[in-house]
Amino acid sequence: MGDSKEAGAEAPSAGATARGGLSLLSQGESEEPCAQGSALFLGGSEVKSRAVVKYSAAPPRAAFARLEEKTDLKLPPANWLRESAKLGPAGTAILGTSKKSKPFSSFGMAYDFIDSVGNDVDVVSDSENIKKLLKIPYSKSHVSMAVHRVGRTLLLDELDIQELFMRSSQTGDWTWLKEFYQRLIDQKWQRKKKSKEHWYQKAILSKFLYYSINGDGAAQPVPSAAEQRESSSSDQTGDSDGASWPAPFEMPSPVSEDPSASSQGSEPLEPSYIVGHLASAPKEQNLTTLFNDGENSQGLKNDFVRNILWTFEDIHMLVGSNMPIFGGGRYPAVSLRLRDNNKPINVLTGIDYWLDNLICNVPELVMCFHVNGIVQKYEMIKTEEIPNLENSNFSTKVIKDIAQNILSFLKSNCTKEGHTYWLFKASGSDIVKLYDLTTLCEETEDKYQNPFTMPVAILLYKVACNMMMKKNQNKKHYGTIRTLLLNCVKLLDKSRHPQIIASANYMLSELFQLDEPKKEESSESPLNENSDESYSEEEEEMPDSDENGSYCTSSDPPDDNKAVAIIKSVGELSVPEKYKSIHQIRPSCAFPVCHDTEERCRLVLSYVLEGLKSVDSSIKKESDLPAADPSTPIPLKYEDESARGGPEGLEKQMALFLDKMGSLQKGNCSSQSGMTPGSWQHKMKLQLILKSSKAYYVLSDAAMSLQKYGRALRYIKLALQSHDTYCCLCTNMLSEVLLFLSQYLTLCGDIQLMLAQNANNRAAHLEEFNYQTKEDQEILHSLHRESSCQGFAWATDLSTDLESQLSVSCKCYEAANEILQFSDLKSQNPEHYVQVLKRMGNIRNEIGVFYMNQAAALQSERVVSKSVSTAEQQLWKKSFSCFEKGIHNFESIDDATNAALLLCNTGRLMRICAQAHCGAGDEFKREFSPEEGLYYNKAVDYYLKALRSLGTRDRHPAVWDSVNWELSTTYFTMATLQQDYAPLSRKAQEQIEKEVSEAMMKSLKYCDVDSASARQPLCQYRAATIHHRLASMYHSCLRNQVGDEYLRKQHRVLADLHYGQAGRLFQLLKDTPCELLRVQLERVAFAEFQMSSQNSNVGKLKTLSGALDIMVRTKHAFQLIRKELVEELGQPKSEEPTPVADAAPGLNREEVLKLLSIFESRLAFLLLQSIKLLSPAKKKTSNNVEEDVALKTNKHIYSQLLRATASKNTSLPERIDVLVHLLDQLARGSAVQ
Repeated sequence: MGDSKEAGAEAPSAGATARGGLSLLSQGESEEPCAQGSALFLGGSEVKSRAVVKYSAAPPRAAFARLEEKTDLKLPPANWLRESAKLGPAGTAILGTSKKSKPFSSFGMAYDFIDSVGNDVDVVSDSENIKKLLKIPYSKSHVSMAVHRVGRTLLLDELDIQELFMRSSQTGDWTWLKEFYQRLIDQKWQRKKKSKEHWYQKAILSKFLYYSINGDGAAQPVPSAAEQRESSSSDQTGDSDGASWPAPFEMPSPVSEDPSASSQGSEPLEPSYIVGHLASAPKEQNLTTLFNDGENSQGLKNDFVRNILWTFEDIHMLVGSNMPIFGGGRYPAVSLRLRDNNKPINVLTGIDYWLDNLICNVPELVMCFHVNGIVQKYEMIKTEEIPNLENSNFSTKVIKDIAQNILSFLKSNCTKEGHTYWLFKASGSDIVKLYDLTTLCEETEDKYQNPFTMPVAILLYKVACNMMMKKNQNKKHYGTIRTLLLNCVKLLDKSRHPQIIASANYMLSELFQLDEPKKEESSESPLNENSDESYSEEEEEMPDSDENGSYCTSSDPPDDNKAVAIIKSVGELSVPEKYKSIHQIRPSCAFPVCHDTEERCRLVLSYVLEGLKSVDSSIKKESDLPAADPSTPIPLKYEDESARGGPEGLEKQMALFLDKMGSLQKGNCSSQSGMTPGSWQHKMKLQLILKSSKAYYVLSDAAMSLQKYGRALRYIKLALQSHDTYCCLCTNMLSEVLLFLSQYLTLCGDIQLMLAQNANNRAAHLEEFNYQTKEDQEILHSLHRESSCQGFAWATDLSTDLESQLSVSCKCYEAANEILQFSDLKSQNPEHYVQVLKRMGNIRNEIGVFYMNQAAALQSERVVSKSVSTAEQQLWKKSFSCFEKGIHNFESIDDATNAALLLCNTGRLMRICAQAHCGAGDEFKREFSPEEGLYYNKAVDYYLKALRSLGTRDRHPAVWDSVNWELSTTYFTMATLQQDYAPLSRKAQEQIEKEVSEAMMKSLKYCDVDSASARQPLCQYRAATIHHRLASMYHSCLRNQVGDEYLRKQHRVLADLHYGQAGRLFQLLKDTPCELLRVQLERVAFAEFQMSSQNSNVGKLKTLSGALDIMVRTKHAFQLIRKELVEELGQPKSEEPTPVADAAPGLNREEVLKLLSIFESRLAFLLLQSIKLLSPAKKKTSNNVEEDVALKTNKHIYSQLLRATASKNTSLPERIDVLVHLLDQLARGSAVQ
């Protein structure tokens, strides 16, 4: 319609005055009575009525012309049936001469006010149908109406049985209904013709209304020749009175393939566009050709002069009305009626007038009385007085009860959406029956014989579209939308209406949220809250539990078993609340609960597949496509690793991929099926394919979290194949879609990495990867209609080679990063960009470690060859390059911790390089080489960089401690090698000793012995070993050095200091008795060396006493050795493993025996020397009692030691026991001293 629609605002009109409870427009107001509430107080009981004009095509209201008495209405006025400037285009409708409302009039209104349908409005209908229903208890005439349910809204339309059966006689379309009608209702049906009196009354009413708009108010009859025209016009009016029933609704054949059916432009369809495209808002006036053709050809247009939102008590109705309303002067708004003075007004006429005025919010009625067409008089009646007119008394309260009972009856029984119900009352009968025509029609061969099928389907679709378009729509309504769409699809023929079916299936898929795959499943709960506010077509009809048994069919006659429900007597409708709707506005239905992600995605894919099938079936060039069987799996194209060229081949494929991405920015488009860019098929398929790619992505992510990596790779492959097809079809790649691709490739990289790290289950992963469902095969078949789907084959192949998998993973991340460089996605999605770079850094670390381990393996296998191989050097370079790039990735996002870890790994690589250079030369002549020193120093540099990257230990204590340990190890290894393989050919001994000392002290600096941690025993052992080595070095220097007394004294002090530190630390460790014993023996040797340079007996005795004290303190070491020996001989105890098991393995019996023999000899030597020194002293001075006791004790111990060592059959534990016993005696003797 070209007429404007009002917004239905409820602001009071200017100058409106209250009159009798009704709001009136001022004289100058040009619009219909506007949104004013009206309350009529009649007979002491209140009936609430409120009318809001939603749309009006009426011209400005004009005052009616009061006709003079004796005006002959049988004569036509000069303006009869002519258009008038005063009347506007709707003039003939206003004056009642147009055709009566069309069979689908309620659908026309529903289309125009789609916001009201399903939610706010209970009934949509022509005002004539409303009046007919409310007059049922008072009238003997027949009632025949079609009832449809959409949400909480009922659509009522007149079902003209006579017209239907006339059509059936001509075409045979409605034979099934005619047979049913004749069998159960009227066996002798025949067409009833309207009387001449009927046409006579219509003619004089039309002439009266045209007379009433004449400006001068006088009758202006036309010449007598016009009477012939009157006669012919009356005939035409009669012929056209019954609207012609349409054929079963069929789509014009070219519509489904016409690209012009979609809106202009080549932009890809967004979800909101898909919805809006096929369900335009009424104000936009740009419905697609699809619906325009259907509405115009099938009578689906809203032809009413005004559409009114009428609230009668608690019932909300959208009503269409053509009643002429006049206004002006003393009567701002009146309805005009013509009555035969010889026929009194009856109840039916009174109800008719009263309801018309209520619906249109008209406060007064003007009646013109005539006798045989001659005007007699006028009478003015207020609307609230109509129920009290003589011969026309009726109770407005009863009318209200009738309305509520009929609505409750229909709501309770018209429960199935998409079904056409038939409310029928035969002429003269008191029984009202409700049939389900859809169920009856399904018993015939063609369900599309029901002419309501298409209009109902379109309305269901439009209501669902409208609800989808509301941005503030709560998820609790998703159950309603889903039911609307499922019923819409159920009603339509797939071959005739592919566009609607494809769009409906797309919207069904949109109901399931896939945007955040990592949400908990509980996120679906909002869909199931308030589920009683939605409804479902699957719900079984509940038996009626009304206490009055209002429409129980148990006692119905046998012939009525086809009726859904029956009102046994129309008198029941007048009983207040006789019928209570046990089904509330919407029977309960919940949005389907998806218990897991896979179930949700599978539902989405099922809808996507149906949509793709609809699109594919509508494309013309299907016959030109290569034949493919959807049930046959698409072969997976494997390539031999050698043929593909490994990482080098990946580089080429990546280059091709990036070229393709660049070409997409330029808008290239290619479709194998011949779809026209911009056509509805093209736009719809783009959206369906994009939806499928999202669903497969979410499935892949879910499989990844379940550690089903083969399944995850299969799903991400399908997602990327969908995206590849999208790229082939898309004319302008949106940044949002590019972001999706980056996310897909990122996940693909994750999967390939996990497959590389879980090579043990390769067979299971391969089996999962090769499995395909029939649904996946069919979707893939649809994708192959448009492209080869091989654009991402390089990323989704399941390789058996670890290096290849790692390389593919890396390339996926690199591709994802490259895509983020397009359209400035990097700055728009900083979180995703950071994640991609983190993954790039991680995979490069993995590859670097892989190459580093390979190099170490080659090094361990190199026995004969003394030089570093080229293969090793290549692996070093690859590993170093990966570490360097990874470090750059982490530094670019300020990830200091991970950057430190990669720097630490680079340091380890440098140490491997150093170790590779240590094998050159003869083992006996080997020296610490410059290459070793170079690489160890490089390793130290990288470890120091790692520490600088971390800054402080607080940033990440574990990483900080790890780097410190590696740095300490590097210094220790370098010092040990220099000490053990001193480069004397290149450096002086003093220089080497200095470098060793510095390296050892640095190693000691980074060795944390105080912090309590799992590594603390290792650190203590390392520190003890360092002190031991330093003490041994200074001891050796002291032995070999001649000359500089200052240096000798310094070395003596340092050796003593480090021996002491080493002994203290080894004493703390519970599992290093041999090391402790060795240190103590070296300390004794150091004392012996000092004693050899002493001259005085007093000095020698003092040194000997100190050496014996050291011997006594070794008792702890012997006790530990004996304990371990006992444990080895007996059953092994299940004690906690020692933390330094790697550093100090189990006892070496040979070493113990060797150390024991040395200890026994050194103890015997010290005791002998002590005896020798004490004996001469005794001769000189006999007063020293302590020395006498010591001498005696030493002699006794010495004799026992000699006897013990002389025995060859003593076991090791026994020998240790003897030594412990002797050391106890020696300790007691020392205490006495």
